[in-house]
Amino acid sequence: MKNTCKLLVLLLLLGVSFQACDDLDDNSVPSDIAVNNFIWKGLNLYYLWQADVPDLADNRFNDQKALNTFLQSNNNSKDFFQHLLYMPKSLVSTNPVDRFSVLFDDYLELEGILAGTKKNSGADYGLYLKTSTGTDVFGIVRYVLPNSDAEAKGVKRGDIFYAVDGVSLNTDNFNELLDKESYTLNLADFNSGNITPNGNSVVLTKTVLSENPVYINKVITSGSHKIGYLMYNGFYPNYETAMNNAFGEFKAQGITDFILDLRYNSGGSVETATHLASMITGQFNGQLFAREQWNAKAMAYYNSNNPETLLNKFGTTINTGAAINSLNSSKIYILTTQATASASELIINGLKPYITIVQIGDTTTGKNVGSITLYDSPTFTKKDINKSHRYAMQPLVLKTLNRDGSSDYAKGFKPDFERKENLANLGVLGDPSELYLSIAIAQITGNGKRFPQNQGQMFDEFKNSKSINSVGTDMYVSKIPEGLN
Repeated sequence: MKNTCKLLVLLLLLGVSFQACDDLDDNSVPSDIAVNNFIWKGLNLYYLWQADVPDLADNRFNDQKALNTFLQSNNNSKDFFQHLLYMPKSLVSTNPVDRFSVLFDDYLELEGILAGTKKNSGADYGLYLKTSTGTDVFGIVRYVLPNSDAEAKGVKRGDIFYAVDGVSLNTDNFNELLDKESYTLNLADFNSGNITPNGNSVVLTKTVLSENPVYINKVITSGSHKIGYLMYNGFYPNYETAMNNAFGEFKAQGITDFILDLRYNSGGSVETATHLASMITGQFNGQLFAREQWNAKAMAYYNSNNPETLLNKFGTTINTGAAINSLNSSKIYILTTQATASASELIINGLKPYITIVQIGDTTTGKNVGSITLYDSPTFTKKDINKSHRYAMQPLVLKTLNRDGSSDYAKGFKPDFERKENLANLGVLGDPSELYLSIAIAQITGNGKRFPQNQGQMFDEFKNSKSINSVGTDMYVSKIPEGLN
């Protein structure tokens, strides 16, 4: 009798187990809703705010059949994706929570952008509102990529454009106009604070470009100070060797001080940011740079299986295995603007508990959350990927905290020396007389030089060539807790 009871209990437990496995079974998904099925299951597992979205609740659907009915309710996958986000900017005009999760219909494009490779004219620009209450917009070139069409056409930093193909820019049409593969920039001048057309124009054509984010690295000698200056424009893993080589040059020249220019750096890889922090320092090897905080399900999995995976620590090698060239800095000067975002802000937040940071420029974007790339496969990696489509997601899945548990910079980091760039006279990047760099040098040398406060008409940045791109301000990690699924 006892054995019979044990057998019945065992069969019952096995039945419950099989029922749980079969409740949501991809084998029962019609092909026309495969993309929506991938979206729902990926967000249900990994989305940072999964617990705050009723339609993503674990008990929302009893079985795959019920889920299928829901998936069929919206045949537009991009709209469906937005519906499953928590207070996204596409649906919430005031104080949106999710400003950055995105769905791509071609993962090859997504992968290229995350690596710093995309179709690009080579003119990196900012877009600014002409007035604080109007919708008219003008653009200004911030820097030009080497070997690009913009460089070949003589485009330079500080060039102003007010229209594209003869159509004046505004907050509604800028994306459509600037998204073309070939277009004409109609140029203008500053005239007593006004944007005045000057009759000149330039035709630019986009080509596939890979941007080396190590834009400028040089040593500036001022008195007894040998100042290392690095303008770094993106945390792209493919260029870690270039970044490490720049630090090797700084070490070889025996710099006494270091300035990191992140004014146009909108983010990238958390791992690469950790390596940059290790190059700046070197004396904190093995200590915590940033801790990741995922949703409750992912956290439970990580804490049970490998809690160390949540920790990004200062290290001694880059992603190629090469030894890191470290400066052992105890103080750093960082140049920022409103375009400084995500992984750039992670550098500031992660280093704050360890060394002195002097921030110069404008308040940063305020992005303390990160993402992963999810593909339509059993493990959400590229292994055994569904070949019937190329959709991929880049949803927000984590928040980063520093050694002290701080992650409170959703409104950005406010600088110690606050100045906006003078759009009428941007100066030459890397030149000691350029406003931001000259302020940093004056603080290093202590020469007492006074710099004017923001004067005249100041313009609010509306967008820039990186933030226009849907993952242009992303901070991401490459690992996925595969056992969770």
